[in-house]
Amino acid sequence: MKAYGATDIGKRRRINQDYLFFSDEPVGCFPNLYIVADGMGGHKAGDKASAYAVTRFCELARQEEKGVPFLIMERLLKQVNEDVYRMSCQEEEYAGMGTTFVAATVIDGQAYIMNVGDSRLYYYDGRLHQVTLDHSLVEELVRAGELRPTESRNHPQKNIITKAVGVAEEITPDFFKVDMVRDSMLLLCSDGLSNMVDDDRLETLLSQDLTEEELVESCVNEALFYGGVDNIAVVIARFKDGR
Repeated sequence: MKAYGATDIGKRRRINQDYLFFSDEPVGCFPNLYIVADGMGGHKAGDKASAYAVTRFCELARQEEKGVPFLIMERLLKQVNEDVYRMSCQEEEYAGMGTTFVAATVIDGQAYIMNVGDSRLYYYDGRLHQVTLDHSLVEELVRAGELRPTESRNHPQKNIITKAVGVAEEITPDFFKVDMVRDSMLLLCSDGLSNMVDDDRLETLLSQDLTEEELVESCVNEALFYGGVDNIAVVIARFKDGR
């Protein structure tokens, strides 16, 4: 794997509540690890939630032995959720904080993916495929057939998410598995990218013959060009030569 990630505060926000992590080297039980989180809450709470969730997850992963990837990912996230929820209940400045969380690890050519909230993971193999499903009010209305996809992009309630790390005592993430092919890529991002740049344009951006760092920069710049109304976080991981 070869990965790169970057985050940008955007043009409208005063605080960057997005946080990311990427490593092509082992992180405890995982041979590689890629994470994007988008915090929510008051002045200090959102950035605290996302940074703490990602950092704590990696810390716990480093203590784990090898095992079934999804079981480990779920157990670690449940511990992170308990920690964030307890902090939000005990410390007034962090009251009501939470964060989205999307993570992936690639083992023997298979990507193991977990998500909570509306930060996304896409798979690119010459075509762009959205893998994760947003836990948001608008996207759930679309899946229920009560709202057309074309109506969802600029819906006034698009920012309402229905599930996040740290907002309740229990958390149930979604899981997905994708078979990687040579030179295929994973794109993890916050809604600061996916709300600004549509899937067709993202597919065009990823089709460029650029390095991972250049592709990330291209995605961030595109989100800024189209308004940059939110924080932007992007991680791109490329599967090269069967690794």
